[in-house]
Formats: sequence, structure tokens, C-alpha cells
Amino acid sequence: MKTTALFSIKGGVGKTAAAVNLAHLAARGGARTLLWDLDPQGAASFYLRIRPKLAGGSRRLLERKNRLGEAIKASDFTGLDVIPADFSLRRLVLELNDLDDPLARLRRLLRPLRDDYDLVFVDCAPGVSLVSDAVMRACDLVLVPTIPTTLSIRTYAQLVAHAREKGLDAAIVPFFSMVDRRRRLHRDVMLEFAGRSPECSRIFIPYATEVEQMGPRRSPVTAFGPASAPARAFEQLWSQVARRLGADG
Repeated sequence: MKTTALFSIKGGVGKTAAAVNLAHLAARGGARTLLWDLDPQGAASFYLRIRPKLAGGSRRLLERKNRLGEAIKASDFTGLDVIPADFSLRRLVLELNDLDDPLARLRRLLRPLRDDYDLVFVDCAPGVSLVSDAVMRACDLVLVPTIPTTLSIRTYAQLVAHAREKGLDAAIVPFFSMVDRRRRLHRDVMLEFAGRSPECSRIFIPYATEVEQMGPRRSPVTAFGPASAPARAFEQLWSQVARRLGADG
């Protein structure tokens, strides 16, 4: 079982859209896929028509031990299950802090699911916290959606520095999100950053109304608009990620 986090210090960068579309593509390709929504806003749960309700809240989630599976809900898409989020997750950092070895807790929670799933995607809340550190400790890969602006690039650098300082050794891969190629700033930042950052994916997700339609449609763009530019970009990104994870069949 391979685990991938979608994470950024900065909010509003297309993190949840990427998590939902990549998870949908993985499941559509035949992988047994779990999406763990760890953002208190519950947007990933909403997009996939899962009630944003976590029975017993965040405290019970951490106490499930070998019963994390009790929180799992089936989505409308074959092979794609969800652990939903609700607003109780805003307390998760405090509850993790009360535990022994908190950075290892999420990894231990996932371990019993190894025989049930091939891939796990974790949609994280923005910002650096004990929760995000525990997620990075549990994951094989951290994908960082990055808008091609100076501040977004700066927050990516801060994330990398923090991971190194904390000894979090998951592979961190940025990709550009919400890209408007008509804007010179976007083009210039992408060219400059990619030139000095070999870890950066060359696949970018364009800014498009189809992605905004995920809200009213409550569905991945790769499901309702498979021929659209963002859906094709997500497919290319997933192909790249799958190869890296060894999940390309």
C-alpha cells in the first residue's frame, strides 16, 4: 500500500481538487483506493457526496487502533472509498499532542488497511502543524500544489526547510496548479522555478471553470468532464505519480 499526501502551507491552491481527481483516476484504473479527508472543512468529502460526519469525532478517530476501517464510507465510484472529515478535526493537533509518539500515530492507524487498499490519498489542511508532520511521516510521497507566484514558491521553500529540520523523509514533489498561461508572471515563475528545482513536476493544472464546477456538480472533473483541459492534465499528473509509486500496473 502506497500513501500520498496532498499538502501545502498555503490554502486556496487547488489541493483538494487534486486529491479528489487523482484518487478518482487511481480507482478508475483499477487500484483499490482510499481518500482520507483530514481537512476540517471536509471539502473532499463534499465533492464525493460523502456526509461530512466523523462518528465520535477526532478523538475516536485516534483511538480506533485496528478499527480505522469503521470510519470508511463508499463513494459513488467503484474502487474509491473515503474516510470523511468534519469540523471536529480542528482539535486533532491538540489530541495528537496528548499521545505518546504522536508522529507515528497516523502511520499506525493506516497499517491494518494494507491488505484492503493499494493506494491511500490524504487531503491535509493547509498550514504546518503536528498533524501535517504526522502525515508526512506516514506517507511515501507528498504532492505540493503550487500557484506560480512569488509567495506560493516561498511557502514551498518553507515547507521543504521544515521537513528537513524535522527529519521527515517523504519525497516532496511540487506541481503547478491554477495556472493561467496568459499571465506573464505565471509563465516567468514556472520557467524560473522549474529550471532550478529538478524535483518539480513538468505537468501543470490550468485554471479552468471546469475545476470550479466540481462544487455544484459534487464530482471529480475527471468524471464529468474527461475531455477538458484540467482532466487531461490530472491524467498526465496521475500517470507520472503512478510511475513514481510503482502503481502503474
